Amino acid sequence: MSFFICNLNLGHVFDLERKNIMKNIYEVLDYFPSNICNLISNTIKQNKKIEQELQEIRIRCKRPIILKSRNIEIIIEYKVNEKEILTILERLCNNSIYAYKNQICEGFITVKGGHRVGITGTGVIENGKIINIKYITSLNFRIAREVKGCSSKILDKIIDVKNNSVNNTLIISPPGRGKTTILRDIIRNISNGITSIGVSGKTCGVVDERGEIAAMYHGIPQNDIGIRTDVIENVSKSKGMEILIRSMAPEVIACDEIGSKEDVEAIRKALLSGVKGIFTMHGKDLEEIKLNKEINELIENKQIEKIIFL
Repeated sequence: MSFFICNLNLGHVFDLERKNIMKNIYEVLDYFPSNICNLISNTIKQNKKIEQELQEIRIRCKRPIILKSRNIEIIIEYKVNEKEILTILERLCNNSIYAYKNQICEGFITVKGGHRVGITGTGVIENGKIINIKYITSLNFRIAREVKGCSSKILDKIIDVKNNSVNNTLIISPPGRGKTTILRDIIRNISNGITSIGVSGKTCGVVDERGEIAAMYHGIPQNDIGIRTDVIENVSKSKGMEILIRSMAPEVIACDEIGSKEDVEAIRKALLSGVKGIFTMHGKDLEEIKLNKEINELIENKQIEKIIFL
């Protein structure tokens, strides 16, 4: 097994994607009432930095609107009321909140373009499970950002050119460093194939537990995950891997933010069946990763062939 520390600076890649990012921002603003849309739009136009890097729009009932990027936070002194939040929610749900009840109970809605809207409020519990969320008081719009080419610096560590295959890889970084964005680009490349180095496309299976990799909208991936990729979303990683291996015969399987005993057991079964795997995990260094007993066993047993730290 080998380790690779990758000091990624995605700035130059984000420059190439800036036009798409602006398109994404205005896709999201369409869900807001016109007065709030104009307020946010004008604020963004006055601050070019936030315009280029906006990641979240946070709406909280009777509190200011907050625009966030990784390093910038802008507070708009406008207090959104309950009626405006309901209007936004109805637009997110195409005026049929009931049809989106299952997603709402999971705490998020994925909308066209791959944007993800987090939802909190008062949970209605029945038999220990959330069956509804009422009095919705907070919405977190996470702007989708697809950055093609961002994995180019590490692809040669993941691809086994000699054997026209893929190394079992674990990608590690603290939260917010781009693991999911990079994983998505890796999947796209492996699925399509990389003709420049003679690597053919592989059938990929993605377990998208929280809808952040493919960002399915009405069953259609909103992100480019390649032509040979099958996705199962809104199921646990362990169950999703089991279903994909049984029904779709993937050559490569991928999922985001592993860590539980159930995750690792499913990965172990997948790797033993001959499927290659690419996974991400939160962490800052190898010592921290080794504190997770199940993950450490995968490493010690050499079932993970490459570990990449971002």
